[in-house]
Amino acid sequence: MLRYALIRGALLIAGLLVASIVIFLALRVFPGDVAQLIAGDKATPAQVAALREALGLDRPLFVQYGEWIGGVLRGDLGTSQLSGASVAAEIAAKAQVTVPLGILALLIALLIAIPLGILAALLRGRRAGAAVNVAAQAVAAVPVVWAGMMLVVVFAVWLGWLPAQGFPRDGWARPDAALRALILPALTIGVVEGAMLLRFVRSATLQAASQDFVRTAAAKGLTRSRALVRHGIPAVGLSIVTVLGLQVAGIVVGSVVIEQLFTLPGIGRMLVADVGTRDLVKVQSELLVLTGFVLVIGFLVDLVHHLVDPRQREAA
Repeated sequence: MLRYALIRGALLIAGLLVASIVIFLALRVFPGDVAQLIAGDKATPAQVAALREALGLDRPLFVQYGEWIGGVLRGDLGTSQLSGASVAAEIAAKAQVTVPLGILALLIALLIAIPLGILAALLRGRRAGAAVNVAAQAVAAVPVVWAGMMLVVVFAVWLGWLPAQGFPRDGWARPDAALRALILPALTIGVVEGAMLLRFVRSATLQAASQDFVRTAAAKGLTRSRALVRHGIPAVGLSIVTVLGLQVAGIVVGSVVIEQLFTLPGIGRMLVADVGTRDLVKVQSELLVLTGFVLVIGFLVDLVHHLVDPRQREAA
């Protein structure tokens, strides 16, 4: 197990290194000049050139990359080229919105997908099972922005139960207000992601129902439903964990859009704003943090598979 973890850890580090290079080079292709943006339209070419030199933008790309990645390895994500603020401190502050949003969305997705997916499999061939399956396919095809707007119309405009936008200025100093502000955004992501996961849970459960050990349990006296719940569903747990790891990446991407729609002061909204202002150091550090989070989730899923599934240990 230790050897496998070390190998996967080395691949994780290599993946982060490659991702950092791609992110750094891709951002340099974007049009615009951050020095010109900071100096303003009335600045002379000499002033812009002096500012570029002060910001280090005139140095070779490999030097700029080396300084940035060296700081990342030391735990320093750099400073904003526009405000001079610590990027790590700003990401930590914005994470107080993005992380709870992602956790709530994941919980909602699980509460929707697992029970309804199993129910749809147990009721296969019946109208109720078909209705759940059709509803899941319809919801999974809905764009997350459109789903968010529909939920706002229903719960914020018509019923007035939840706020449509914004987040308390004092953050989590008022937990009830902060939580209320996150319910609709989390519900938006969770419903769409849950519908996608539901379809997989249904398929995996149906596949488990056709396995010999489930049929044997049924032959020994258990009903088909009990045999499936007792023996089949635990067998598909690892597959669900794998897909769940992929769903986390979907939640991260969805949070970028949803934070814009609901004007939440999270990492996603900050990222979009920084791209618009060409604050390259902040953008590349934010993208690296998000990419690293997704890669770490994949790494943990691999470890769980290797730890629980004896077939993978034998193959390794």
